[in-house]
Order: sequence, then C-alpha cells, then structure tokens
Amino acid sequence: MTDEKPYPIRNVIFASAAGTMIEWYDFYIFGSLAPVIATLFFPKTNPTAAFLLTLATFATGFAVRPFGAIVFGRIGDLVGRKYAFLVTLLIMGGSTFAIGLLPTYSKIGIIAPMLLVVLRLLQGLALGGEYGGAAVYVAEHVPDKRRGYYTSFIQTTATLGLFVSLGVVLAVRTSTSEAAFSAWGWRVPFLLSIVLVAMSLYIRLRLRESPLFSQLKSEGKTSATPLRDSLGNARNWKIILLVLFGAAAGQAVVWYTGQFYALFFLQKVLNVDFVKANIIVAVALALATPFFIVFGALSDRIGRKKIMMAGNLLAALGYYPIYRAMYEFAHPVNAVMLTLLVFIQVLFVTMVYGPIAAFLVEAFPAKIRYTSLSLPYHIGNGWFGGFTPLIATAVVARTGHIYAGLWYPIIVAFTTFVIGSIFLKETNQTRIWDEVERTED
Repeated sequence: MTDEKPYPIRNVIFASAAGTMIEWYDFYIFGSLAPVIATLFFPKTNPTAAFLLTLATFATGFAVRPFGAIVFGRIGDLVGRKYAFLVTLLIMGGSTFAIGLLPTYSKIGIIAPMLLVVLRLLQGLALGGEYGGAAVYVAEHVPDKRRGYYTSFIQTTATLGLFVSLGVVLAVRTSTSEAAFSAWGWRVPFLLSIVLVAMSLYIRLRLRESPLFSQLKSEGKTSATPLRDSLGNARNWKIILLVLFGAAAGQAVVWYTGQFYALFFLQKVLNVDFVKANIIVAVALALATPFFIVFGALSDRIGRKKIMMAGNLLAALGYYPIYRAMYEFAHPVNAVMLTLLVFIQVLFVTMVYGPIAAFLVEAFPAKIRYTSLSLPYHIGNGWFGGFTPLIATAVVARTGHIYAGLWYPIIVAFTTFVIGSIFLKETNQTRIWDEVERTED
C-alpha cells in the first residue's frame, strides 16, 4: 500500500455518502413530484397522457446514464476518482436548481417541457458518473474483508435520497395550501438543493485521492486508454454483459418497483391521497434502510451472490400477491398494512442492492474499474430499472388491468436470478490490492 497516512474511513464514507445522497435527492425529487409536474409542464386536456409524458421525461434522465458512465468513468480512471465525482456533483446541483426556476407550460408553451428534458438529460449524465466514483472511492479505502459492510453505506444513499425528497415535498406541501403548492411551492425542493450541494462540495474538496489509485498512478500502472481497455476488450465485455444480465438488471427493476412504482401505484391506480401515499412510502423506506447495511455486512461472510439472487427470486415471486394485497388494503385505506407491504418490497431492494457495490468493484481490475463497473450498473439502472414506472404504467393504461404492469419487473428479476445463479462467480474473497502489489511480469 502507499506510505501516505491512512485517511479515517468514517470521513471517507461520510463525504462520499453525503454527496451521493444529495445527488440522488436531486435526481429523485422529479419523480416525487411527477403528479404535480404533469399538470404544470404539459397540456391539461388529457391527464393520463400528461402523466405518461412526465414519466417519459423522468425516464430521459435514466436513458443517458450509461453515457455519463462512459464519460466520467474515463475521467475517473484517467485523472482520478475524486475529480470525477466533484464535477458530477456540480452538474447535478446546477441542473436541479435550474428546474426550480423554469417557467411552466402556461407561460412559455412547448419550450417549458423541452427545457425540462434538457435539464433531466444533464442530471442523468451527472448521475451516470457519480455512483461509480463514490462506490470505487470507498471500496479502495477499506479492508478487503469488510468491503460489503463499508460500501453498503453508499448503497443506502439512493433510498435516503428518495426518503429526503419525499420528506421535503411533504414538509412543503403540508405547510402550504394546495393552490400555493401548485403555484410556487413545488419549486422549493428543487431550489433547496443548491444549499445541500454547496455543503457537500465543501466536504468533498477536503478529501484526498483513493490510496489504491494513487499508488497505481505513482507506479505508472493506470490505463492511458481506459475506454479502449474496458470496451475494446472481448474478455471484459463478457464480464460486463454477465454483470448486467446476471446482477444489475434484476437489481434495478426490484429497486424501482419497490420504491417508485409502489408510490405511483398508490397515487394513480389506488387513488390514495398524495400526502398519505408519500407518508406510507417514506415510513417504509425509513424502516427498511438499515437492512442495506445488514445485507452488505452479511455478504462479507456468506457471499454477495447468494443474497442478491435470493432478493431477485423473492421479488419475482412476491410482487403479484403483494400488489393484490395493496388493492385490498386501499379500500378503505389501511395505512399500517400498506406501509408493511411497501416495506417488504424495500426489503427485497436491500437484498439485491446492499451487496452489489462490493460485487461490482471486485468484478473489474483497478485501472479500468470506474469505467467498467459504471457501464453495466447504469445500463441496468438507467434502462432496465429507470423505465420500470413508465413501462408498467403504460401497460396498465393500455390493458386496463391494474396488475399487468407487474409482468415486466417479474420477468426481468426472474431472468437475472436464473442467469446470475448459473453463471456468476462469488467475489467476496477478492483482494483488490493484489493487482497493485504484484510486480509486473
């Protein structure tokens, strides 16, 4: 290892997790406000079409995440992990703040949703670079035998970002009238992000580069062409595709079904009140979040693969009965039982997501790690997962069957279970410092 004095792990985790949580908050505040945005940025003549267009705009941010992974992955493998996720933080924060300033459809017509799409694209590019940087940065600071435990703190940030976005939306909504919230209150959560980003930027500027990457760089072992070494290598492509279909795709649909689609299903299909639906999901998220760390730590002991595959299988088998039960407990609304049913879905999320950062880091060599792990993760989460609410909602609208949208996440999760169970190798015994410490042949 390097001779540099070790940087306290708690500082590394706090700085990385805080910034990543804020980026997820920025990204998900749009989804939390989707029903309101639909009425403000699209014509009101067809509410269903307006909501679908809002979900499509939401999805554009996911569509470009793999491109952000390539752009910032290259920077992270070439220049450094710290520099890459400082840039992503600034882009994300600026884009989110700008959404809060946008004129609505009634003011500037079709230009309003066009500008909204551009800003969502910038958010997606930034997030495509953020997650890989944070996961790699933490993983390259911590002991091999506790990598699952320490990286699981990064895994909590996506759910915490969604939780904070729901909390801020609820705080603003309950402190204003419905008319005031529609007129200007919805802007507050977007504008608030600039304060959070400034705090996170200050914290991250105080960090040093990852010790593993620093040693690679000092010894001339970094890649001069990370894109070619990562994406122009047939053997690496085999690993990327296996990681995508055997881990990331299923993890992604489980994540977005258990948290976002559950919220949309409560609001748009079951017609649960906006505030009540957000409280139900927020409480479920708060109760389930510690299990990211539980399953991350457990993966250090029994392996990443077992836990992730179990989560995919349980989700595939459980969604249909869970959503039927949600319908029963929404007429009349039984908030306790609905919260429990969403909690179970988020528990599936913690199983597939808690160990995956450690697994991704262990799957690829250090000199191309940022680029290589970011690509399958963001294709999985950007395309397979991010489009889940849109696909499921569109299928329901098309068929008229309220459970028809569940077939998409069920099929993807089960496919990942089969591929991952057969072809994935266990990685929890991997020593990522070995490739740095071994001498060149």
